[in-house]
Amino acid sequence: MQTLSTTSLQVRENQLWILDQQALPQEKIWCPTPDVATLVGHIQALRVRGAPLIGLSASLLLALLAENGMPKAELAAALEVLRASRPTAVNLMNNLDRMKLALAQDNFVGALNTEALRLVAEDKALCNSIAEAGSVLVKPGSRLLTHCNTGGLATAGVGTALGVIALAHQQGNVANVWVDETRPLLQGGRLTAWELGELGVPYKLICDSMAASLMAQQQVDAIWVGADRIAANGDVANKIGTYSLAVLANYHGIPFYVAAPHTTLDRSCPNGAAIPIEQRDAREVTGVAGSFGQVQWAPQNASVYNPAFDVTPAALISGWVLDTGVVAPAQVAEGIFQPR
Repeated sequence: MQTLSTTSLQVRENQLWILDQQALPQEKIWCPTPDVATLVGHIQALRVRGAPLIGLSASLLLALLAENGMPKAELAAALEVLRASRPTAVNLMNNLDRMKLALAQDNFVGALNTEALRLVAEDKALCNSIAEAGSVLVKPGSRLLTHCNTGGLATAGVGTALGVIALAHQQGNVANVWVDETRPLLQGGRLTAWELGELGVPYKLICDSMAASLMAQQQVDAIWVGADRIAANGDVANKIGTYSLAVLANYHGIPFYVAAPHTTLDRSCPNGAAIPIEQRDAREVTGVAGSFGQVQWAPQNASVYNPAFDVTPAALISGWVLDTGVVAPAQVAEGIFQPR
């Protein structure tokens, strides 16, 4: 496979390398990823994260394994192991469905390579289209609020919600971005703050619990988030804490936008209640770990509830900003996301 480089993925010397997003921003560590077990470990530890990026990393690894001589039957088994690595983010399933079709070809090695590279190129183009469609909605002087991380670290391109914000900033329309720290793994505090700093976008980092007071003070003009899955009725699964923001935005009359590629849409999923929600390790809540080491603040053996995602009902969303354009609530109510 040709040499390839994005913010968080590299292919060089016929091997996949993953930027360790658990070590950022203090350290920039590239992790070799030679096999399926290693990638599954990276995905589950969130060294690689973001719905689009997870799907792309799995696709690239399958193509590389094929080039390195793995038989078709073993590749088929590897594909299913990767499919099960994170249940909520549907981009992974969509990408692997396309890789499965490539695997069925007689020249499966070449077909897998072509499809994986096509998926990377498509994601870059999708991100650009989302940014262009969404930036039109950002008014001059906007004070925006975002949750989790939706930039180049989570995609092959400029990102989804953060791609919109970056382009709107280039157009001179962003006064400030309020960055939720995003408990429990601090993707906002560690990753979004770092990306906005690199892009020169003015921001202020806040604890998740501060968002309501900012809205009450009329310090937030719009909220922009990404998505891990969009159901056929428009309900959205995203990083835990997103639903809270949507409820608050609705109460305060603030637009709430979801930015995502069409690959995040799951027409076979009828509503948010049907989206599987991953439960994660209790240690993410009882303490904190990173490049600095590990600290525990909760009592030993504390009982923990730690869902990775929550579901925001379609009724609370002002617009779904896809690569195909902005979808309005009235269109969703008429069934635009329903199976064709």
